[in-house]
Amino acid sequence: MNFASDNVVGASAPVLEAIVRHNGGAMPAYGADPLTLGLTPRFRALFEHPDLAVYPVATGTAANALALSVMVPPFGLCVCHEEAHVMEDECGAPEFYTHGAKLHGLPGAGGKIAADTLDGFLGGLTRHVKQMPPHALTLSQLTESGQVYTVEEIATLADIAHSHGLTVHMDGARFANALVALGCSPAEMTWRAGIDILSFGASKNGALAAEAILVFRQDLAETLDFRRKRAGHILSKGRFLAAQLDAYLADDHWLANAAHANRMAARLAAGLIEIPGVRLAWPVRGNELFPILPAGLDAALRRGGAVYYDWASRSLAEGESVEEGERMIRLITAFSTKEAEVEEFLVLARRGS
Repeated sequence: MNFASDNVVGASAPVLEAIVRHNGGAMPAYGADPLTLGLTPRFRALFEHPDLAVYPVATGTAANALALSVMVPPFGLCVCHEEAHVMEDECGAPEFYTHGAKLHGLPGAGGKIAADTLDGFLGGLTRHVKQMPPHALTLSQLTESGQVYTVEEIATLADIAHSHGLTVHMDGARFANALVALGCSPAEMTWRAGIDILSFGASKNGALAAEAILVFRQDLAETLDFRRKRAGHILSKGRFLAAQLDAYLADDHWLANAAHANRMAARLAAGLIEIPGVRLAWPVRGNELFPILPAGLDAALRRGGAVYYDWASRSLAEGESVEEGERMIRLITAFSTKEAEVEEFLVLARRGS
C-alpha cells in the first residue's frame, strides 16, 4: 500500500526488456545510434508535426531546466503557478540553467493559472530597464494538485502569453495521465493549442529514467544540443535512453499504463468519499488524489502500513480549508498499482473510520 509517488515503483516489463535486448553489441555513442535517431520520426508521427526536434534526457528536472534555458534570458522572467514543480521542487535548476532568470509564481485554485490572472499580471508589468521582462510561461500538466488543463484552457493561456511576446512551455511529467483524462491527441494538447516546448515525461509512467524535450519551433531548438552537452545530459550510451522511449511508445504502452493508473486513482477516490468525515480537496482527474480526513483515520492508516505523504496547498478552492483535527494527504497511483492494494487500503480506511 505505497501511494507515496509514481516515482517509487520500478520500470515496466517492456521497458526493461528493451534495455536488455539492446544491450548487446556495439552502437555509435552520444546519440548517434539508430535507436536515438529513430526517435525523431517516431515523435513527429505521434505529434503530427513534421519539424519536431527531440532531445532525450534522463531526468524531468533536466528537461524543464534546459527547455526554459532556451526560452528565457538571464535577465528575463518565467511565469508559472506559485506551486509549480519548477518553482518549489527543482532546487533552483531553472535559475541555474538560465544563468539567473527569475521564476514568478501566480496563484490559482487546483494549481491552475486562470486566464484573467495571467492577463492581469502581464498587462500590469512596468516596462522599465530595472524590471525583469517576462519571456516564458510554463504550465504543469497534470498540475501539482492533480488537476488538468483542458485543451481550451491551454489555448487561451497560450494566446495571452504569445500576445505579450512570451513563449510557452509545458511541464509534462504526467503528460500521459492528462492525455488519457482528456481523451485528445498529443498534438491537440500541445502545439496546436500553442505550446512551444514540451517536457515529455516517461519516468513516472513506466520508464527507468527517460524524458524528452520536444521542441515545436525550430528557432528554439538551435542551441539545445550544446546546452544539453554542457549540462552533462547527453549520455555516452544514449541507446539506453532511446530504448526506453521506444518501448514506452510501442503499441500505446504509455497510454495503457496511464489509463490503469488513472483508474486506480478513481477507484481509491470512490471508496474514500463513502467514508464519513472524508472529502477530496479537488476532483480526481488523473492519478493523484488529495483526501482531507480526520486525524484519527490518518493515524490508523499509517499504523496499518499505508505509505503516503502529508500535503499542504495554497491553491484550495475558495471556502475550502483543512480544519483542526483534520489532515490533508496525497495519494498517487502508478501503472503497477494492483487492485488488491487499493482494496486493502479501503478496507483499512473503513476500519479506522
